Amino acid sequence: MLKIRLARHGRKGRPFYRVVVQDSRKPRDGRFVESLGHYDPLSDPATFEVDGERVKHWLSHGAQPSETVHRFLAKEGLIEPWQPKPRSKRADAKRAAAATAE
Repeated sequence: MLKIRLARHGRKGRPFYRVVVQDSRKPRDGRFVESLGHYDPLSDPATFEVDGERVKHWLSHGAQPSETVHRFLAKEGLIEPWQPKPRSKRADAKRAAAATAE
């Protein structure tokens, strides 16, 4: 399964991240399929730059963004903001029963 995630680079105390497409079984900073952009949290303001066309290409091929990358891509307007799944009635009933038991 392909993931779009951040790979850390830079020296100690000076992080710099690349936005990469990578197999989810590989280590965070291991081999990647393609670099899509970068993120620099220390610049003022923090910069996040990606190639929107390539991001859309990989999303259409089934790549899943990590939570952090999803938030950044939504802020850029490339994908919809994350929406939590609706809870099931069973889960609501379980929570209510646990609350009344206390």
